[in-house]
Amino acid sequence: MNDSLQMSVSPICVKDGKKIAYVEFADNSRRAEGVIPDCIIVSNKGFFDEEISQLEQYMKNNLADLKRMAAGLNAFSALKQ
Repeated sequence: MNDSLQMSVSPICVKDGKKIAYVEFADNSRRAEGVIPDCIIVSNKGFFDEEISQLEQYMKNNLADLKRMAAGLNAFSALKQ
């Protein structure tokens, strides 16, 4: 992943009965949001098709770590800070 690219992971949520988490990739002018465990980009602003493929591959290659990150997040404890 590009050094200037920031990544964030949401807490686990349930959508249509399925546990998912969102992974956002962003830099100064571009933003893409993916969903795990499907490892697909669901929204994109500014990334080229090849870059989207690379982001999806990154999510696949790092799925276990991304799942751990999402599972370790608690939206309610974040609100207390």
